[in-house]
Amino acid sequence: MPRVSVILTSFNHAKYLREAIDSVLNQSYSDLELIILDDVSMDDSWAVINDYSDARVRAIRSRANGEINLLAKHVVTGVAAGEFIAIHHSDDVWELDKLAKQVAHLDQHPEVGAVFTSACAIGEDGLPFGDSSHFYFSAFDQPNRSRQEWLRYFFNHDNALCNPSVLIRKSCYGECGSYNKAWLWQFDDFDMWLRLLMRHDIHVMPEKLVRFRVRDNEANTSGYRRDSRIRSAYEYLELLENYRDILSFDDLCAIFPEAKAYDRGDDSDLPFTLGMVALELALPPYAKLFALQLLQEAISDPVRSVAIKSAYGFGIRDFVRLTGEHDVFSLEDVAELRHGVVARDRRILDIDGAVSERRSQIANLTRGAVERDELILSLDSRLSECKARIASLTQELAERDKSISIVQSDVAAHADRIIGLDQESSK
Repeated sequence: MPRVSVILTSFNHAKYLREAIDSVLNQSYSDLELIILDDVSMDDSWAVINDYSDARVRAIRSRANGEINLLAKHVVTGVAAGEFIAIHHSDDVWELDKLAKQVAHLDQHPEVGAVFTSACAIGEDGLPFGDSSHFYFSAFDQPNRSRQEWLRYFFNHDNALCNPSVLIRKSCYGECGSYNKAWLWQFDDFDMWLRLLMRHDIHVMPEKLVRFRVRDNEANTSGYRRDSRIRSAYEYLELLENYRDILSFDDLCAIFPEAKAYDRGDDSDLPFTLGMVALELALPPYAKLFALQLLQEAISDPVRSVAIKSAYGFGIRDFVRLTGEHDVFSLEDVAELRHGVVARDRRILDIDGAVSERRSQIANLTRGAVERDELILSLDSRLSECKARIASLTQELAERDKSISIVQSDVAAHADRIIGLDQESSK
């Protein structure tokens, strides 16, 4: 009987599937079985799967697409024979020592329920992912936390544990339940980790022992698309129901130290305290909605409401006040955004008007500049004509002065002859 059962989920990843399967079968730790669950792939995935003759491989196909979570639950509880369960995906790749290092850690630390690893994000081409701004670039680079610290972290944060990196004791599924909610499409694994953390510590190896493929165009099931964002909000509200399983006030205080302020000894009401603390700490609106639901249940119970009023001085009017303070459906936020959009659009119109006026002024100035340039050209032309006329007149004047000089010279010569003749006649 193998110690490790690897459950590999497959759907339309034929071009990656062989690399994913080989990364399991070539593990340095070989005491394993590989159970491949195909969700009625429409490409060549089923043919690729059936091409393997390794005795450790077993292939199971869903009856209909979308039933993979139900099938996984069945396999975990009724098919997998291993002491440990590993989850794998058909588009991801394991490093060769992944299982060996994880099995060794669980053998050395019986108090740990599951061990995860960090992951290297890769693209469609299998090369390390280069977009450092993308969520998956460093999402799985997590420090180790106690189970209470993880539960506090997850109350306000998305999943940060890499599902295809986990190796979990099969006994934990027996204690915590398997994949109980087949309709959880974004957070089926996250739901499992919350239930696990209610009872067991986990460990995260800092080594990147998984290559997690980030598909183009957000094609991953958890990709940042409109449908996944909308669905995630609803599913996350449902995940918070797991926090109702906190059974002791000491454990509640270990997860949320703020709860100590609500300690009333034997008169303490744990769900009420969780609701009050959650309302103080919750960031997402749906987490505040969960908190208000807890408080509403508390004051709706005739017996509890009297005890809570006595212990905490909290009654219906206090609850009504809180429902008016916390905008769990973001109605006011949306209204403010709409007002902001209207104001922005009005400002844009004003700016567009000012820009149009400025463009008109620039056009007028441009036309003035053109007219000025044309006038300058005309004046330059007239100036050139004047200069040419002046030059011509100057030349004419020079020629006239020359003529006058010649006449003057002739007159002087004639005068000299007359004087000479007068002198001769006087003798």
